[in-house]
Amino acid sequence: MPSNLYETDFYAWTLEQSNLLKEGDFKHLDITNLVEEIESLGKQQRQELRNRLGVLIGHLLKWDYQPEKRSKSWQVTIQIQRREIEDILEDNPSLKSYLPEAIAKGHQAGLDLVRLETPLDYEDLPKTCPYSLEQLLDPGFPTD
Repeated sequence: MPSNLYETDFYAWTLEQSNLLKEGDFKHLDITNLVEEIESLGKQQRQELRNRLGVLIGHLLKWDYQPEKRSKSWQVTIQIQRREIEDILEDNPSLKSYLPEAIAKGHQAGLDLVRLETPLDYEDLPKTCPYSLEQLLDPGFPTD
């Protein structure tokens, strides 16, 4: 295998590294890039949680601040985001300790989404997330 397989064919590199691990051939592992990729996987999970919270918070804000425009589409988006967040937390329980930071960052992304999709602007919206974790994950929230 070429020594630069990581740069030339990432998929082939992953297969090679997986096989080396299965065979216990630790001597030939690409440790530097393996460490980088494993760290990246953790970062991706955090980013996915923030992204899902951003969409959820954005749609909850739209729901609260534009009641006349409420739609089934918004309801479904809220449900989907909650389900995905629950799945992420179930698969990665240690991310629960990251939730306060993720909610704060998700709130900022939610504000951007509201600003993009509505006539509302930042000064029309709450500076901090108005929803508790319980509300964010509660399938019965919001009620009409």
